[in-house]
Amino acid sequence: MLSFLFPFLFLIPLCFLSGGWWLVHSLFFIISFLFFFTFPCYMGWSSLSYMFGCDYLSYGLILLSFWVCALMIMASEPILRSLYYPGLFLFFIILLVVFLFCTFGSLSLFSFYLFFESSLIPTVFIILGWGYQPERLQAGVYLLFYTLLASLPMLVGIFYVFSSLCSVSFFLLGVKEGFNSLFYFCMVFAFLVSMPMFLVHLWLPSAHVEAPVSGSMILAGVLLKLGGYGLLRVFPVLIKFFNFGVVWVSVSLVGGFLVSLICMRQTDLKSLIAYSSVAHMGIVIGGIMTLNYWGVCGSFTLMIAHGLCSSGLFCLANISYERLGSRSLLINRGLLSLMPSMAFWWFMLSACNMAAPPSLNLLGEVGLLNSLVSWSWVSMLFLVVLSFFSAAYTLYLFSYSQHGVYYSGVYSCSLGYSREFLLLFLHWFPLNLFIMSGDIVMFWL
Repeated sequence: MLSFLFPFLFLIPLCFLSGGWWLVHSLFFIISFLFFFTFPCYMGWSSLSYMFGCDYLSYGLILLSFWVCALMIMASEPILRSLYYPGLFLFFIILLVVFLFCTFGSLSLFSFYLFFESSLIPTVFIILGWGYQPERLQAGVYLLFYTLLASLPMLVGIFYVFSSLCSVSFFLLGVKEGFNSLFYFCMVFAFLVSMPMFLVHLWLPSAHVEAPVSGSMILAGVLLKLGGYGLLRVFPVLIKFFNFGVVWVSVSLVGGFLVSLICMRQTDLKSLIAYSSVAHMGIVIGGIMTLNYWGVCGSFTLMIAHGLCSSGLFCLANISYERLGSRSLLINRGLLSLMPSMAFWWFMLSACNMAAPPSLNLLGEVGLLNSLVSWSWVSMLFLVVLSFFSAAYTLYLFSYSQHGVYYSGVYSCSLGYSREFLLLFLHWFPLNLFIMSGDIVMFWL
């Protein structure tokens, strides 16, 4: 894994060159395609594990990290045009990619924890340095306070594992008997805050609202998936304390319902999309905590799908913000009359957000529905309400922003650039292409 990181050292000087912006952007796409063609169906797991030290879970999320970071650079062209430290911005993105690659490629608990916390550093700098409002300082403090405070018990749990097993490998967690419930809470709580679970989710809307478009993309696209990936890695610990699963499933389903109601009364575009992420991640937590095969496959699939879909929706919200200077739905209305071509992408990504076929969201949600209903019939009541309100707030977002009379203060509006159409296409196309490999996901995972 470390040998693969050496080429990134040569990317750092390119950040500060005049043409380095698009060169780094192109190299990220090339790395994404090269990584895609090392797919296990073509090369086999032995070569993939030998080259990168990862399995199927790591492979999917590393590929998502490279892809989303390449799209981050494409979406942040106004930073390049404004000449507001574009080299430093690009440096933080490269640093973030390195930390994410090391996090998903880690085979031990301690290295995973180290890079898991390190990935917050460039994210906070991106929010603080290129955010839009003065409140970004408070959002950065929220992000650090919630994640660092919740992850300190996990560090104590890792030391306890090492003292018991003389190893911190993921693969030896199922060997030790006699772990107590305090250890279980220490290992799980940091991941639940990172996803985030309802009741510990307040850092997410403020971070999304104050972050630039690149910060929102990486937060929704990859950083929320670190929690789900961690839960899947400590799966042997979850199995030993399966009785606690009912607590997390109940909080996730009830919280998803309440967050869906909160979405219905939002007037800020980014805040609405951020709260919808909390609702989707609640279903993912519920699926993982059922501890069955459908739950694991469905949660992994929905994490990949949500990473692409929510990142695309944040791009659309930013495109409207650049034109109109506001994220309020009271001003961002009637956009079908101003930008009819953008309304097409609003419709396509909104359809994916409500799990319409043939998106990858549908495959993930079907797996999670099977998992939760087989775990308990009572969960069907909450799943019905969740599915209904998921479609309701997505339709509310689309219909209110695209239809109606546009704001009278808007006197001119550019129709969009080819860069933005390509950016949205590169979100939507993989989201609907990967459903063809859904049987491979269910078989190999």
